[in-house]
Amino acid sequence: MREKKKPELLMPAGSLELLKTVIAYGADAVYLGGETMSLRAKAQNFTIPEIKEGIRYAHEHGAKVYVAANIFAHNDDMKKAMKFFLLLKQSALPDALIISDPGVYTLAKSLLPEVPVHISTQANNTNFGTYLFWYEQGVRRVVSARELSLQELAGIRAQIPDDMEIESFVHGAMCISYSGRCLISNFLTGRDANQGACTHPCRWRYHLVEETRPGEYMPVFEDERGTYLYNSKDLCMIDHIPDLVDAGIDSFKVEGRMKTALYAATVARAYRMAIDDYFEDPEKYYRKLSWYKEEVNKCTTRDFCTGFYFGKPDENSQIYGSNTYNQDYTYLGTIFMEEGRPFFLQKNKFSVGEELEVMRPDGSNLPVVVKSLTDENGNSVESAPHPGQKLYPDLGIELMEYDILRRKNVAAEEKKKAAAEQS
Repeated sequence: MREKKKPELLMPAGSLELLKTVIAYGADAVYLGGETMSLRAKAQNFTIPEIKEGIRYAHEHGAKVYVAANIFAHNDDMKKAMKFFLLLKQSALPDALIISDPGVYTLAKSLLPEVPVHISTQANNTNFGTYLFWYEQGVRRVVSARELSLQELAGIRAQIPDDMEIESFVHGAMCISYSGRCLISNFLTGRDANQGACTHPCRWRYHLVEETRPGEYMPVFEDERGTYLYNSKDLCMIDHIPDLVDAGIDSFKVEGRMKTALYAATVARAYRMAIDDYFEDPEKYYRKLSWYKEEVNKCTTRDFCTGFYFGKPDENSQIYGSNTYNQDYTYLGTIFMEEGRPFFLQKNKFSVGEELEVMRPDGSNLPVVVKSLTDENGNSVESAPHPGQKLYPDLGIELMEYDILRRKNVAAEEKKKAAAEQS
């Protein structure tokens, strides 16, 4: 029997700032995309110097960096891939590359033989034979297809060598297409999801229009909101950590390279604490289940589901009948230090006198009142209306780097209560 081991917590980073934030909030490893070859072309992404700085920072803090190069490459992309890998070789060797295309894999191994390759979920990794094939090519980690159940993952674990790792998504947005291979965006907008340019048409609302009756929008089934044919709830497995561990998953992966710092930090901290608590004492983990679940709801999400982990879901358990998000808390900014003085770049408006919450990596949430705000020129300001404005706050407590400022969304809370009373 393979020894049960603590899984890696693998978080997304859409920017250098987010990379540092998720490491502060507990990530063991971070995955990111460069300016080419990544399946998140609309994310901020990293320049080569930023990748180098991110790797340096991560290694100084005991974390790893994996660089995604997981597009399905056309002929012209192979030149871009060669240039990208050579730039990495010259200045920024990551801990691994994430690749889906066999041609790109072969190129990477020839140019960067010293860098491990993780096979992306995009490669449809659904059986132990696929894992064994990649093992024979020298690969030691494969990202499972999201369509696999825990039982299937345990079956793969039983058939592959002990040093072959399984990485699986445990939290975040679910793509409606098989292993993320989607053509809807390409068909409707000309932007190819498999080249990193997805426009997310799975989140749109659809009606049926008959060709000879333009302008008559008919729902596909009786629902005044329209029909959400492709729109999935978000995945959340935080209350099933023991099941994931028992299935033999080595790396718990969170989706979200285009998310905010509030989302990344909130999810990283909750999963970090859940994993650590479970391995310290399973009873401690079970006692705190409600806290973990409450915390992951404090950022922008859709309703949650467990994906395919417990078998194929039905329509009611996975399809999300709305294009809106749950937003219980609003992200206001992340604290950084300037010569020992805390500041933040304002993300959403708030004012002096408001009640906020300071979220910390250690798990504490501190209620505070905004006593004063000062701008870069030393002027006192009553509110922060301009996104990106640099401000120095007095919240009545000593602030630390990577503290996150958030505010409870009272309107959202009242709406939830009203919906619960109606049901």
